[in-house]
Amino acid sequence: MTSVDLGLPAVRPAERERGAVDAADERFRSGPLRDRHGRTARDLRVSLTDRCNLRCHYCMPPEGLPWLERPAVLEDAEVVRLVTLAVRELGVHEVRFTGGEPLLRRGLEDVVAATAALRTPAGERVRTSLTTNGVGLARRAAGLAAAGLDRVNVSLDTLRPERFAAITRRDRHADVLAGARAAADAGLAPVKVNAVLLRGTNDDEAVPLLRWALREGYRLRFIEQMPLDPHGTWQRSDMVTADEILTALRAGFELTPRPGSARGSAPAETWDVTDTDGRTGDVGVIASVTRPFCGDCDRTRLTADGQVRTCLFSTTETDLRDAMRAGASDGELAATWRAAMWGKLPGHDVDDPAFLHPTRPMSSIGG
Repeated sequence: MTSVDLGLPAVRPAERERGAVDAADERFRSGPLRDRHGRTARDLRVSLTDRCNLRCHYCMPPEGLPWLERPAVLEDAEVVRLVTLAVRELGVHEVRFTGGEPLLRRGLEDVVAATAALRTPAGERVRTSLTTNGVGLARRAAGLAAAGLDRVNVSLDTLRPERFAAITRRDRHADVLAGARAAADAGLAPVKVNAVLLRGTNDDEAVPLLRWALREGYRLRFIEQMPLDPHGTWQRSDMVTADEILTALRAGFELTPRPGSARGSAPAETWDVTDTDGRTGDVGVIASVTRPFCGDCDRTRLTADGQVRTCLFSTTETDLRDAMRAGASDGELAATWRAAMWGKLPGHDVDDPAFLHPTRPMSSIGG
């Protein structure tokens, strides 16, 4: 197994076992969400539900997963309070709503509207986005745009309806295509399409997916399959890697890498592309496993049940929900959040033999 350089110190066993940092420490009374490795979190991912209306086989079993009980899930007002705190006190500039499937949240438009109305201490507008499977997006895209949403990411792994049904265990391919088009028509642009290539399932679709995205005016992002499956059966050898994806794409496109400086803290490495018909655009690859970007990570995550996660692969969480419901002040909640971020590890160490799979699957964590 080849190790990957994260550009940061290796995670030592002592760090792996370090407990929570004391939120009463003077250091956490003010300021943005910094960690001890020099990173600052300005991008907040908010999971609004762990429920989903698809059953993608790499994400959950056919019968679904044990969903959170309703009282455990943050209410709309609680979500808005924590998002407001993050923007006004903790330096967050961008908020992305995720799930499960966030379109299953009844109050989604209200939460989006409240978030879009926020301004940072410098008076800047908060950038808002949504990651969705696209089912149901066609009927809600206009309303989300009116509420102030800026753009959407739509997940779509295949252009073939029969493959879509096999991967998701649902016959909703046409609905996803309609949802992406409705989002573009509503001005939720750029519409980004996220695709996971699965070995032996759809790994022959890299070129067709990109041709389709260029034709439709979408921005395609391939994502390496990550070890966030519900049964912990992920194997690195089964994953279609970034190198394999790029090799496949070069068979149909001219690829020109953008300089690393253009990437910033974005998770995707980006290439400008030109196809054989002269169409131009770009394609991204999010290689969390083989080309991790931990050194530039600027994200913090809030789960649907009010837990702060500093990394998708975290094995620990910090509870804001119970503290909030027990009467914690905004200052106390902010200090707790800052302390959680200060304890963030330098990298996820997926390639380490001692790597521990998160106990939550992706649908429960939020993207």
